[in-house]
Amino acid sequence: MCGIVGAIADRDVVPVLIEGLKRLEYRGYDSAGIAIVGPGAADQGAEASADVRRVRRTGRVAEMESAAASEAFSAGLGIGHTRWATHGGVTEHNAHPHISHGVALVHNGIIENHEAQRERLRALGYSFESQTDTEVIAHLIHHYLTQGDDLLQALQRAVKELEGAYALAVVSRQEPDRMVCARMGCPLLVGLGEGENFIASDVSAIIQATRRVIFLEEGDTAEVTREGVRVFAADDVEVKRDVHVSDVSLASLELGPYRHFMQKEIHEQPRAIADTIEAIMDCGGFSPELFGADAAHVLRNIDGLQILACGTSYYAGLTARYWFEAMTGLPCTVEIASEYRYRKVVANPNQLIVTISQSGETLDTMEALKYAKSLGHDKTLSICNVPESAIPRASRLVFYTRAGAEIGVASTKAFTTQLVALFALTATVAKAQGKLSPEQEAELLDALRHLPGSVQHALNLEPQVAVWSERFAPKQHALFLGRGIHYPIALEGALKLKEISYIHAEAYPAGELKHGPLALVDAEMPVVVIAPNDSLLEKVKSNIQEVRARGGEMYVFTDADSHFSESEGVHVIRTPRHVGILSPIVHAIPVQLLAYHAALARGTDVDKPRNLAKSVTVE
Repeated sequence: MCGIVGAIADRDVVPVLIEGLKRLEYRGYDSAGIAIVGPGAADQGAEASADVRRVRRTGRVAEMESAAASEAFSAGLGIGHTRWATHGGVTEHNAHPHISHGVALVHNGIIENHEAQRERLRALGYSFESQTDTEVIAHLIHHYLTQGDDLLQALQRAVKELEGAYALAVVSRQEPDRMVCARMGCPLLVGLGEGENFIASDVSAIIQATRRVIFLEEGDTAEVTREGVRVFAADDVEVKRDVHVSDVSLASLELGPYRHFMQKEIHEQPRAIADTIEAIMDCGGFSPELFGADAAHVLRNIDGLQILACGTSYYAGLTARYWFEAMTGLPCTVEIASEYRYRKVVANPNQLIVTISQSGETLDTMEALKYAKSLGHDKTLSICNVPESAIPRASRLVFYTRAGAEIGVASTKAFTTQLVALFALTATVAKAQGKLSPEQEAELLDALRHLPGSVQHALNLEPQVAVWSERFAPKQHALFLGRGIHYPIALEGALKLKEISYIHAEAYPAGELKHGPLALVDAEMPVVVIAPNDSLLEKVKSNIQEVRARGGEMYVFTDADSHFSESEGVHVIRTPRHVGILSPIVHAIPVQLLAYHAALARGTDVDKPRNLAKSVTVE
């Protein structure tokens, strides 16, 4: 959940580090820091030791940038970090980089055996200034340097003693012409330039300098100099890793005319959905080729689906369950990845295990996938937005959504494109198993073609939703209701509202209202209802009457053809004509807009909500 960037060049790398950290700030923004190595650094007032200078600040990267400028930071080698706090509070002492006797280090992840290592290192004479697990690694590397190892060897020995997950970047005053790095469980890549090279936890951090990247694999260590890169596998044997050319565009990382990235990404959904659908059309429809070379054999022979995901991706999975069981006649279970990995599971190797992750690096989802594979599941499929990320690489089959870079912490376009991907998977399985006729396939493809237009129509409701948000701003609590396939959209709406506006919100199946939540309803508890014109509409209307009888204020998202009328205490916004089976995707739009505008009205930091970060690479 933190961000790493490093650079070595014949030019000043400080601007590269700071620009990279700004692009990584969505991964963590409790504190930020950089460390540089270069001749004469000690003469310029080094903070820790000769030739190593460091600046750290709590808060945003901009505060650290100002401090670095005031201290005239400049060097050809450096590392940087933006932090989401795990071990230890949000203080400057806990901020990265950490330094041990001229060794500077930044770290993403969690070291599970840090307490035992801390006691061992204290016995060796090391003292600690922070509460972090990271400082242990810096001391451990220095310990091996004192035994005659060079920096790479010291790193390789140190990581063999670490338990947990990490991405590490290390520099040392003793070796000012290289940096070294390591990866286990957390993403890390190397960027290749001309006479300069880079490391980062995300390609967005270095895209201004290079598009050529090497994705390090589990257990890899690497040595990075101005002249080149050497990569070593877990057994410390040098290996070759493929070079990839990133297709991330700088434009996708810029805010443009929007106030926030969340707003930008909400409005990018018609294009993102259309691009994801294009992949389906390019394959001539619901073809197994969408998911991989051997997908035809796999999908034809599965007898059920097990979806593993977290947060918003979990709600996408809950929606897909309705589609999958209705269209294929096969069972589908959906489980929170962090729960699945810690219980004794009754394995069914004929199930398809589907993992969903925007980043492809969600730790709990990755570990759940590993656990499933350890139980004998070899039919695995990943739905992901980031090519070459960890979870797709560990999966037999993969579908990449085409949402583009998503910077806002609250997921929007990733969610709707995941739904498109899950719908395509459902239809493909149904077709592969002889349960989808050519006529039915044609109807579903036609519905997909019209989906981006329907989403755009839903976006056009923004002014009406913004008016509602002013009423929500002073509230402290809200309820969201939905029935059937729209219940997960109510869950997603509640999540969005609470994570960026800090209004406590909960979602329930509308039929469950009278089994407890109705006790909370009064004039100060707004109730949002997802009420499309489907077979459950009349049931939802009855639930609305239950709320009105208790003085509750209703905010109803319905369809143009639902014959819903406003009345005292019942406010109605009509989305486009009911789009049938794809209705959940369209109804996701207004709840996203409601959350966004409520947050605006309350003055919260929309893109960087407190206590959260974009990529969850820790437990």
